[in-house]
Amino acid sequence: MSSHPSRGVLVTGSSRGVGAAVARAFAARGDRVVVHYLGSEAAAHEVCRSLPGDGHTVVQADLADPDAVERLADESVDALGRVDVLVNNAAMLAAPSEGGSRRGDHPLEETSYPEWVEIWRRTLETNLLGPAHLTWQVARHMIDVSPADGVPVGRIVNVGSRGAYRGEPDIPAYGASKAGLHSFGQSMAQRLGRHGIAVTSVAPGFIETEMAGYALAGDRGAATKAQSPFGRVAQPHEVADAVLALADPRAEWASGAVLDLNGASHLR
Repeated sequence: MSSHPSRGVLVTGSSRGVGAAVARAFAARGDRVVVHYLGSEAAAHEVCRSLPGDGHTVVQADLADPDAVERLADESVDALGRVDVLVNNAAMLAAPSEGGSRRGDHPLEETSYPEWVEIWRRTLETNLLGPAHLTWQVARHMIDVSPADGVPVGRIVNVGSRGAYRGEPDIPAYGASKAGLHSFGQSMAQRLGRHGIAVTSVAPGFIETEMAGYALAGDRGAATKAQSPFGRVAQPHEVADAVLALADPRAEWASGAVLDLNGASHLR
């Protein structure tokens, strides 16, 4: 447990994978965490129970619903007293209505127009509009409510993707949503710096999670790992460590940065 002042932290999509690792990293630092989930209630509660320290809670919300986003912010403030750190981690790879794999491939030549329209709509609603709306809610709260002694006004960290730069020919809606998230973060860095709020993004490559399972199985897995000279993909805790560093009270001057975190698998 850290001797730093405890902060209130909201981590979206923290019932599994990277989000769960991020929640654990902040809790280990001594912070209080809201574990947010969309549909995995049991998993979210299990993550919350696993967190060291006290003051953690679980909140459900569909980020694609602006009213639900407002409720998520309100319930997080009620639970934490103040949201000092927002981590926009939640993301989807295709519309849930599409079924099948979570990846939700939608190559242009093989996707019907109605499917294409629906996948783009739902992906942008969740991956870009959701974080934008939640950032509005939380940033306004950060501005209006003074932080505790020794705690910065605010830190916002967006979890983007290498795919924003490398291209995603099979899942273009996902790549575009993450490029938009990076750009939005940089716009907010310039807007919110005057209030003492630093905004950054991390752009991981493949991570060993359920979401990336399709790319890590069999022969495809070997090719995926070979993209990096280290011959592997990231572990969730490595992404969590980067998020923790960007949210650090001493990391204000990183505001506006997009951190490539892909094991040299893609350089720009």
